Amino acid sequence: MKKSMGTINSKELGFLAENIASRFLISKGYEIVERNYRKPWGEIDIIAKKCSAIFFIEVKANRQSYSSGFDPEVRVNNKKMSKIIKTASLYMGDGKMTKLGWQIDIISVTFDELRKKANVKHIKNVGEDFI
Repeated sequence: MKKSMGTINSKELGFLAENIASRFLISKGYEIVERNYRKPWGEIDIIAKKCSAIFFIEVKANRQSYSSGFDPEVRVNNKKMSKIIKTASLYMGDGKMTKLGWQIDIISVTFDELRKKANVKHIKNVGEDFI
């Protein structure tokens, strides 16, 4: 039996949103390099590559209808962004991809259970505002 959005927990919701975000990125020509890259101080949900750049993607989701006016991406505050920047910097300095440019994006997934849809919003290059 399939669970409704109201009965899945936040971990399951996050996993679902990351899967939707990954499929969205692939459909836009990105290659998924890693998922859930962890360090003691933080995690990056998706690391993707397109052309000659690396994209560190933070995925945020909620169950509310599009019309509720609440955008999940507003939960990426200065503290969270600082952790993402630190983790991304370490990843890039790790010798894996030092010659490539990189940026931090947010993918916001809002689930509308009534319409059985997920609204995906890709907010690009948000890290510049925090550096």
